Amino acid sequence: MKKLLLLSLLMASGLTQAADDIPDAVKNFSEQQDITIIKKIDAPGGAPAWLGKYQDMGVTLFLTPDGKHVVSGYLYDEKGKNLSEAYFQKEIYAPLGREMWKTLNAAHPLKEGADNAPRRVFVFADPFCPYCKAFWSEAQPWVKAGKVQLNTLLVAFLNSDSGRYASAILTAKDPVAAWREYELSGGKTLPKPEGSASRETVETLQKHQTLMDSLGASATPAIYYMNGQNELQQVVGMPDEKQLLDMFGPKP
Repeated sequence: MKKLLLLSLLMASGLTQAADDIPDAVKNFSEQQDITIIKKIDAPGGAPAWLGKYQDMGVTLFLTPDGKHVVSGYLYDEKGKNLSEAYFQKEIYAPLGREMWKTLNAAHPLKEGADNAPRRVFVFADPFCPYCKAFWSEAQPWVKAGKVQLNTLLVAFLNSDSGRYASAILTAKDPVAAWREYELSGGKTLPKPEGSASRETVETLQKHQTLMDSLGASATPAIYYMNGQNELQQVVGMPDEKQLLDMFGPKP
């Protein structure tokens, strides 16, 4: 599913190059190796080169002078610096990250903090995740100071009761207040469920889980934010002090 999402994002972003613009040797090799050609690049050294994607990784392809042979791999300069990684980051990972950021912003999280806060952070959290509670607590000074908007997307997979707890919070009269009270109580105060979880609530939890999976995270908290270079950043697990400052900014 992740591979299909990334490929669809590449196509939607206009990053794939028309097959007619690609030499036969490069096209045939990429098709046989299941490589998606993104674009032709102006690589140093004069060899015609193309940027491609294999599974979820970038790859550079070089055409030999006779036009009949292809070399795949990384491009290095005379000092041994990997030049291909810069192409991958600029042309593949950063654009895909921005598309994924749009997807996160189109979701319906539990939103704490002002919409005009200078920083926005998304976190996938399970009601039974102790590190999610720790992260929520660490974030509060920035949220209260108006520096960060914290967006929580509840998922349910750690405990057999995770779905019931998450549903109770999402169906509360004020879900954000219910989540806050639940976190402040250390997981002891839960809204009284109003009957069984609605189909809509179950679908919401499933959508959150699918989105989390597509972003490559398999544990909570799974945290996402944009850095100063407008690149999507991921932190899975409880962030350390440096990571907290990177995502939230200076302490208020």
